[in-house]
Amino acid sequence: MSARLHLSPAHHAHPRTPGEEQFALAAEVLALLGDRTRLTLLHALAAGEADVTTLTEACGAARPAVSQHLARLRLAGLVNTRKEGRRVIYSLRDGHLRRLVDEALNVADHRLSDRPPHD
Repeated sequence: MSARLHLSPAHHAHPRTPGEEQFALAAEVLALLGDRTRLTLLHALAAGEADVTTLTEACGAARPAVSQHLARLRLAGLVNTRKEGRRVIYSLRDGHLRRLVDEALNVADHRLSDRPPHD
């Protein structure tokens, strides 16, 4: 049995045919989103700024793992940081990433709702 994806029409489709550089960068972003912990961290940051302690609680992973994931996201340019005393505060770089995370979760919602009931 195949799961059907219900994709909405592309109201905000990319205005032109992407080149190799756009495809490469988009694939890099999607690969970073392909990790459950990083996706959870980005979803938490969609609600607003947070420090490592708050993000560790939000995703339930060990603090060193959360720090490593945040470092990867920062190096990829997906999150910003700022200092508040000794704490580092993380935030999403832009609204495009928030929408991308939301859409990925919407696809998951649709796929889950399309599943046949269990016997």
